[in-house]
Amino acid sequence: MKYFIIPIIIVLILVTIAFLFRRKHIREIGRLEHEKLQIQNKPIFEEMMKVKQLNMTGETEEKFERWRNEWTEVIDVFMPEIDSMLFDAEDMIDRFRFKKATAAEKVIQEKIRHCDKRKNAILDELNELIGSEEKNRIEIEKLREQYRLARKTVLAHQHAFGMTVKPLEKELEAFMPKFEEYDELTANGNYLLAREIVITLAAKGDQLSKLIQEIPSLLTDLQNKIPASIRELRNGSREMEEQGYNLHHLEITRKLQEIEVSIEEQMNRLVELEIDTVQQQVTEMLDIIESCYDALENEVNARHYVELNFDTLETSLEQITKLTRETSDEAAYVQQSYRLDEKEAKLPEISSKKLESLQKKYDTLKILVAEEESAYSALQLELAQITEELELIAMEQESLASRMKNLRIDENNVRKRLETLTRELQSVDRKLHRGNIPGIPDDMDARLEEAEEQLYLVSQSLQEVPLNMAVAENYLTNAERVVHEVKGKVEELLENVMLIERIIQYGNRYRVSNPEMNERLLMAEESFRQYRYAKALEEAATAVEAVEPGAMKRIEEMLKEHA
Repeated sequence: MKYFIIPIIIVLILVTIAFLFRRKHIREIGRLEHEKLQIQNKPIFEEMMKVKQLNMTGETEEKFERWRNEWTEVIDVFMPEIDSMLFDAEDMIDRFRFKKATAAEKVIQEKIRHCDKRKNAILDELNELIGSEEKNRIEIEKLREQYRLARKTVLAHQHAFGMTVKPLEKELEAFMPKFEEYDELTANGNYLLAREIVITLAAKGDQLSKLIQEIPSLLTDLQNKIPASIRELRNGSREMEEQGYNLHHLEITRKLQEIEVSIEEQMNRLVELEIDTVQQQVTEMLDIIESCYDALENEVNARHYVELNFDTLETSLEQITKLTRETSDEAAYVQQSYRLDEKEAKLPEISSKKLESLQKKYDTLKILVAEEESAYSALQLELAQITEELELIAMEQESLASRMKNLRIDENNVRKRLETLTRELQSVDRKLHRGNIPGIPDDMDARLEEAEEQLYLVSQSLQEVPLNMAVAENYLTNAERVVHEVKGKVEELLENVMLIERIIQYGNRYRVSNPEMNERLLMAEESFRQYRYAKALEEAATAVEAVEPGAMKRIEEMLKEHA
């Protein structure tokens, strides 16, 4: 029986696969049919009729005829071919000739794509042509109006355009042939070529508008503003030189001569309508003129500064020199009792050398001011530098003087703090020995000895001659840290001892009934007698908490209440 079942199953599988393939190809044929209908039903002829609104001559007529012929070919030739191929493919599918059907479907797809591409090309060209006509019509009117306004402006304001009137009129005249060419192309239906004319005219119109807008301003700068500034700068420079100013370093005469040459060059370029270059050069000329004004103003301000501050400089130099000598003498006296650091000790000598150098600079500056042959800006710079260095020296001397005056105060402060720390350590020591404890642990003795040693170092440093306050203050800082640490440790130790006693007292009630508890308390008492208070506290607390959880908290609260 099984020999019959297996072949039947195989046949059924093959039939199922064949029908599945058939269904797949039928779907593909349906899709291709839909794409064909989408192209076929597109109202291309109706779209082409929009062109009839335009002048049906020349380029427009040629394009219309070509589009109509191409679409007629698509509808009358390609579509019937595709229909026939679809019918043949369906027949192949019905006869289960899937390989040939697949090849046919690929050919049909290519033909459909070709038709769709031709459809899109016709629509794109059509839209471009219609769009060009509409854009041309709108933009050409704007350009005509722009041209009329430009011509009117040039004719009505010829004085504002000066020698550029003729070049501008020549530019304006170049528009008329282009307008005529545009009208001729439009009348002949050549809208795309007319579009190129519109684009060219738009660029020329923008440039012309820029020329008409900028030229009057540039002419005003070149013919009036800049020459007036040159005259004013020359007159101002001459008056200042008569008043004793030295202006040779500013080179104003050379700069103004170069600007005058450049004015003539820019006027020639303006006639050629090279407006971008002229604008750049005019901006540079105005910047140079502004810098000349600033330089002259700077010389006036510099003279005012020199006249106002020069006489006081000698007084300042004498006062700071006197201050430095006094500080140097004070430093020599102070160093008999106190040790200054290396930088402070050398400061008076260094300052004296700086003052000698500044005195030489001042003497030179004094000669230059009296001769009245130097630029005031240079004199101001030298004067300001000397003044600044003097102020710095004065600040250093005052700081050193203040530091030396404070040395005695600092010494007294260190001695007072040393006395306070000594009393604190003695108080801690008495409190420790009167604390009713079995004994003092070795580490606590070591801490007390270290604190005493630190206090001793402070005391010894105060006995040195000359006294080094930096060292003494450093020792004092260490001593304060150690004494405060000892004080805290002693208070902690005494609190622990009191707590141990209270814990053992509290735990005595369980000793008879709890041998293990008794054993732990005995161990704590032994540690207590050996001065191992931290260990004794840990053992006693563990023993009580094991029997009565929370007992430690209650004991601590009791201690706080009786504190």
